[in-house]
Amino acid sequence: MTKNLQPILPSAAIAALRPTQITVGRLEVEGKRKAWRDLAARKKREFLGRHPIPVILGPKNHCYVIDHHHLALALHEEGVKDVLLTVVADLSKLEQSLFWATMDSRNWVYPFDDKGKRRDFKAIPKTLSDLLDDPFRSLAGELRRVGGYSKETIPFDEFQWADFLRRRIKRALVEKEFARALEKALALAKSDAADYLPGWCGPSSTD
Repeated sequence: MTKNLQPILPSAAIAALRPTQITVGRLEVEGKRKAWRDLAARKKREFLGRHPIPVILGPKNHCYVIDHHHLALALHEEGVKDVLLTVVADLSKLEQSLFWATMDSRNWVYPFDDKGKRRDFKAIPKTLSDLLDDPFRSLAGELRRVGGYSKETIPFDEFQWADFLRRRIKRALVEKEFARALEKALALAKSDAADYLPGWCGPSSTD
């Protein structure tokens, strides 16, 4: 949903950006923080130039992030003050309720909490720093990295995988024995039960 876009604003303070989801996976945020720290100083400016944050301009000209929440939060926690933006659409003239209805109809918002339950748009935090941790989002992200499914351009595809795993793996296992939870998730990802999900790679050879 963010391909072939051009940044038309030079930069914005990360602290002023507004999320369009309620949760992130903290393990994924920590991984991006480490990757940033491992970059050579001369490479960091180049990295920021290649990773603009896609936003929608909303009421009162607030910038609503529609992708790269984990990256933006990681950069913020690493002390980066400003990022480049890509403005995908200008909905700043809409009143608040119509704005959220439009965002919802275009799959630019994901108002589900860390238990997978849909909430009112008012439950979406006003800042990236207030995003909640969903361990199943971390599990879904790691599952993709180990080849459990392929990355798709479908909005919030990893959240769909997180909800699939949430219904089949105990949260305590994910929080206390992540490696074991990942093994179970990988087996589930290769099963026919997951064939409706974006990026499904088919059953394993042992099925």
